[in-house]
Amino acid sequence: MEERTKHTMRDVARLAEVSIATVSAVINDSANVSPKRRVRVEEAMTALDYHPDEVARSLKKGCTNVIGVVVPDITNAFYPEVVRGIEEAARETGHSVLLCDSSEDPAEEQKHLGALFSRRVDGVLLACCANSTAFDTMVRRRYPMVFVDRIPALAAEGTVSTDNVQAGYVAAKHLIELGHKRIAMLVGHLGLSPHRDRLEGFRKAMQESHLPIHDEYLSCNGIAIENGIVASRELLSLEAPPTAILVSNSKLFLGLLQVLDEKKIKIPAQVSVVSFDDYIWNRYFSPSLTTVAQATNEMGRRSFQLLLRIMNRSAGGDLPEKHVRLPAELRVRASTAPPRHTAGLAQGA
Repeated sequence: MEERTKHTMRDVARLAEVSIATVSAVINDSANVSPKRRVRVEEAMTALDYHPDEVARSLKKGCTNVIGVVVPDITNAFYPEVVRGIEEAARETGHSVLLCDSSEDPAEEQKHLGALFSRRVDGVLLACCANSTAFDTMVRRRYPMVFVDRIPALAAEGTVSTDNVQAGYVAAKHLIELGHKRIAMLVGHLGLSPHRDRLEGFRKAMQESHLPIHDEYLSCNGIAIENGIVASRELLSLEAPPTAILVSNSKLFLGLLQVLDEKKIKIPAQVSVVSFDDYIWNRYFSPSLTTVAQATNEMGRRSFQLLLRIMNRSAGGDLPEKHVRLPAELRVRASTAPPRHTAGLAQGA
């Protein structure tokens, strides 16, 4: 393969018939270049396929206008929606985004953070995996960072997430108000703040209604589809299975769905189901799925905006808003209904 010729500012200046200083002024968007000369320089850059050396420019400016984003599982549809909000907000300020996937592996997460630091990104947005040591890394390096969705317990500032206690509460309250008493929860990993907080909201709603919380109705095994399958089989094999199940993430829900299909259990006639995160396909399930919707795009935008304030603040400066908590929205569809005995009584049976 023929090696591509690497052109320089001198080549651009020669082709555009201007000085190197004029080319530099166009690249740096100086107002001191006439429109005609600017057009000539831009046309020469296009003709030569010339691109400024961004690394050299960033070293000179002291910033790269690039941020890093590390997510734990890009196959979870929640995170691409958050990343889209980040990219939209970053684009408005001229920033680019480098995206990394840690695959729920703390060692991989550390590798990505090291690579981003070495590339001199201006800051990092991180949704950490379980057993993450990223908070310690941030404190040690004093690097601009915002934690997104999954929040370390010791984080004193720079966090953006759903108000997951409120989210768990409204989901459980909905099932209670339908008349359910035997309510189970597929919680997920309690080392991760969203699942821990959703369980707290669930407990709060149950306690307010003076309903017992049975240990066998709580499963805290993990966040993958396989965890949902194992936990659902145990739940639905109980002598007194739950009449309603709250599921803490979409992958656990897919595991539950497989087991319900295996056992020929109908939603909501035999069990009501509420899951987290509202994707377009939820309304096309049969029956359509009642969900707790998170403001994913807003979460991404607010995360970038908070990171930008951290990157731009003066040494020792305080933040007007250290923690952002976004409300969740319960979207009621056809997967929830009163338990069968309640529905029968209501109909005079």
